[in-house]
Amino acid sequence: MLHYSRSDIDQMDKLFRLNLINSCTGFKSANLLGTKSINGVSNVAVFSSITHLGSNPPLIGFILRPTTVPRDTYRNIKDSGVFTVNHIHTEIIGDAHHTSAKYPDEVSEFTKTDLEEEFLDDFPAPFVKGAQIRLGCRFLNEYEIKENGTLLLVSQIEHVYISNDAIQQPDGWLNLQTAGSVSINGLDGYAKATLLERFPYARPKKS
Repeated sequence: MLHYSRSDIDQMDKLFRLNLINSCTGFKSANLLGTKSINGVSNVAVFSSITHLGSNPPLIGFILRPTTVPRDTYRNIKDSGVFTVNHIHTEIIGDAHHTSAKYPDEVSEFTKTDLEEEFLDDFPAPFVKGAQIRLGCRFLNEYEIKENGTLLLVSQIEHVYISNDAIQQPDGWLNLQTAGSVSINGLDGYAKATLLERFPYARPKKS
């Protein structure tokens, strides 16, 4: 059995530590965040930290790394107050991952990949055309994680777009396997989702 103590972790090579710690907590969501700068430049970037915070009101949160260096997504969200969340699916994983490359803020990642921007219902942030599940979100608040200088951004879902009826079940549940949504393993591994089982609401067993 492999075992790493905190002391071992502190002494690891940086890349080895990044790969280990980013993958040891399990599979993560795989999404593209779309924003637009005040200069009209569209930005799209891969994020693996988006998580559900509540359904009433419909809230999500995600983590941003320390803003000690320029973060185009963060700046655009703070300037405009809105952004989109677009599920990464199996056919776009290469282009989706490429959005993690660091381009100057005047360069749109849409121009460096085959991803296409699309605007829906006058929402000012760009959606990713062809994404099977898309959300239009409005920024609400941010909280500093003092232990490492990251930020938790809390936002409200204002629009939900689902590409076809086959993805959504009669009770509202979305079948992410049907949507082709993928997950992220660590920093750079993309995995296909396979639904094993769906269970009814769990209630205490009667003795």
